[in-house]
Amino acid sequence: MTFTNMITSQQLKKLDKSNLLGSIELLGEQCAEAWSDVKKIKIPANCRSVENIVVAGMGGSALGGHLIQALFSGELKVPIEVVRGYNLPNYVGPKTLLILSSYSGNTEETLSAAAEGKKRKAKIMGLAAGGKLEKFLRDNKYPAYIFKTTYNPSNQPRMGLGYSIVGQIGLLTKCGLLKISDQEIKAVVTALACRPRSIEKISTTLKNKIPVIVASEFLIGNGHIMANQINENAKTFATYFELPELNHHLMEGLKNPDSNKQNLTFILFNSGLYLPRNQKRYKILKTVLTKNKIGFLEYQPAAKTKLLQVFEILSFGSYLSFYLAMNYNLDPSPVPWVDFFKKQLG
Repeated sequence: MTFTNMITSQQLKKLDKSNLLGSIELLGEQCAEAWSDVKKIKIPANCRSVENIVVAGMGGSALGGHLIQALFSGELKVPIEVVRGYNLPNYVGPKTLLILSSYSGNTEETLSAAAEGKKRKAKIMGLAAGGKLEKFLRDNKYPAYIFKTTYNPSNQPRMGLGYSIVGQIGLLTKCGLLKISDQEIKAVVTALACRPRSIEKISTTLKNKIPVIVASEFLIGNGHIMANQINENAKTFATYFELPELNHHLMEGLKNPDSNKQNLTFILFNSGLYLPRNQKRYKILKTVLTKNKIGFLEYQPAAKTKLLQVFEILSFGSYLSFYLAMNYNLDPSPVPWVDFFKKQLG
């Protein structure tokens, strides 16, 4: 029985009450709008002289920073770090570009980092849909991308990544720290209009499994994003590992418990743009998984550039997490335990 036989369009609409699928389908529009809007922002010339970059954000608002960190590690001429917490690294100061990212604008950890960054005279800019962060940025006359959420009907931060990722790419480009062209972003938007094939069928193989995502080099940020979206959209435990690091420890952990054979499914992102040695490692890893009787899926992105492959995988993971939620007969938007925790925290 195929996925489409089990889940009708009426059932999809009934389960997906907040139209999270619509947010996935509009990812390209998010990217296009973010690129266009950020080009209009005035950036101080002294941002070009920074010695390091720090992106402060939590949850879905930190995902864009991690993706950019992985994708552009070989292009950025200064180090970049993603901070997921209240405090900034000790080195943050006047030579730091501090990018504050909070979809709601009310993330307490990010607001704490904002106040600390101001005290240390960091060069600050930020992204938000409103809230206290917008006020902080406006009051202090810091460069700000305050985006509308038109193309994210679910209003879930993890599904508004076009604003976050392309917004930050745009800010870094305007600072002279990256070189990304209009044509490259246009190619991203065009590619995102194509829906990944067989995604519904792939999602059925992950039902009642623990997805273990493996990525390398410029796709490591995608591994983080996909695990996050599976956690929140499909309400499913998922994790990710970096290769080659996992070759130095994780494989010895496959043996026990014996239930690993039934419970785990590895998702391998193997790119033809990886270093040849890493591509060889994926081939050997598949042999190791087979010998340990653990299932795996391999996804090889078809796009020709690193930037396009990153967005291809982003689209793939977003759709996969959505249809896995459908397989579990769940509305993917609500995050009741996250909401419970925030309420208890006060």
